[in-house]
Amino acid sequence: MAERSFMDALHTQGLRAAEALQLATGSHHDLWLFASHLGDPKAAFLLLFPLSFHLSRRVGLAVVWAAALSEWLNLVLKWVLFGERPFWWIGESRLFVKAPPQVQQFPSTCETGPGSPSGHMMVTAAVWWVVTSSLTSHLYSRTNSKLFAGVPLLLYALVLVAVGLSRIFLLAHFPHQVVGGFLAGLVLGVLLNRTELESRSLLFFLATSAALFAGALLFYSGLQQVGVDPSWSIALARRWCTRSEWVRMDTTPFSSLMRDCGALIGLGLAKVWRPRGWSFSWAPKALCLALSSMALYHINRFALPVSPPVLFYTLFLIKFSIVPQVVMFLIPGLVHLLTARPKKE
Repeated sequence: MAERSFMDALHTQGLRAAEALQLATGSHHDLWLFASHLGDPKAAFLLLFPLSFHLSRRVGLAVVWAAALSEWLNLVLKWVLFGERPFWWIGESRLFVKAPPQVQQFPSTCETGPGSPSGHMMVTAAVWWVVTSSLTSHLYSRTNSKLFAGVPLLLYALVLVAVGLSRIFLLAHFPHQVVGGFLAGLVLGVLLNRTELESRSLLFFLATSAALFAGALLFYSGLQQVGVDPSWSIALARRWCTRSEWVRMDTTPFSSLMRDCGALIGLGLAKVWRPRGWSFSWAPKALCLALSSMALYHINRFALPVSPPVLFYTLFLIKFSIVPQVVMFLIPGLVHLLTARPKKE
């Protein structure tokens, strides 16, 4: 009872913070939606990965690695911690029947997984740390100035603050879940950034993907065996979301798992097709980035059938296995064919 009272008080204070944020900045809701999309785990694969890869191959590989492992660990932590989300806790707690808070929901509000810790914050903190640390080292080696080297750290902080506040504003997370996600993501970013991926074989990525998949299924089954329903939050999201179309299959925990496994499989395959890639000057690299971004935009927009669920999750895995191959092999290969100078006889 004491634990519940503490959590109710913590959730109430978090909800009041979200209410104050919405009342003070509600006219700028489009900016908060943009910040939330920027911190979406899939943005690490679809936006940050192609940008970082065409600037630095090592950093690009590390971004996919950090995104996949941090999102998988976030999934496991969500199953363990059973975190509430504000948009459904308001109704489930029954503490605000007489005086409901002045808050509203948005299309990005109705996530279906448990709320703790914040996946947006955890993945964003991990993958942006990979990029930030690389930029900081590069700038310091070029300028020998700590001031210039600190600019990426400032941008890192600004991105995380914007993403964190957006999740609170949208009623997707309580403040303590945002802080927890940041701390876990930062630690993972520091640790995962040290992994050497260039020399890894296809078998390594296939084995890692299989281990993540099997580990999640075993954990899911274990929870069921002890009488815990790991999918308890999906019913709450459907019950308390303002609009049913805002509850999407691609926000379910198993969608996250398929995205991570697919991305690692695609990463391994792309390294097999062209182990060392192509060496481009800045103009072809910019063309690769532009074409990759266009291709990933249309891949992301491609709608998948949501029934039966097994078909959706299978196609979702295939969809994200294509992403690294587009960025690392298909588009660079096309640009190489278009820009390569014919050899003189």
